[in-house]
Amino acid sequence: MAKDHYFDITAKLDMMELKNALVMAEKEVATRFDFKGLVAEFNLNEAAKTLSLSSSTDSKIDALKDILISKLIKRGIAGKALEEVKTEGISGGNTKVIYRIVDTIDKDEAKQIVKVIKAMKIKVTPSIQGDEVRVSGKKIDDLQAVMAEVKSLDLKAPLVFGNFK
Repeated sequence: MAKDHYFDITAKLDMMELKNALVMAEKEVATRFDFKGLVAEFNLNEAAKTLSLSSSTDSKIDALKDILISKLIKRGIAGKALEEVKTEGISGGNTKVIYRIVDTIDKDEAKQIVKVIKAMKIKVTPSIQGDEVRVSGKKIDDLQAVMAEVKSLDLKAPLVFGNFK
């Protein structure tokens, strides 16, 4: 009898890699001439899973975000991991943008993933387990086909495929 293989689809984020990307972004901002003498801050709140960027203008905020996204990608974290929540003015005419760190798959997206997998008509079994989707099947090739199909979906959550056995 063939052994079942499986993998998990999650949106888990390695917080240590996120912190490392923030440190690298802060170092780059500190050395850039266009930020000389201006407010340019990154503030991570792990408990609330938020990240805020503060600077003097909207264009500087965009530059900070571009720097941060490039550092995240170099660390293996998708740019979709940050979702803009709100923009607010702070003291001194500066602007603050707050981003929510996306590290879970919401129920609607999980249901969408299961629906797409079932529509493939491959002998695999998707199941929702909390904030992850487990896909099991007898053939590794079928599981790899499912991975390729799920990667092609345009979802809000940055998907991570793990626990492949």
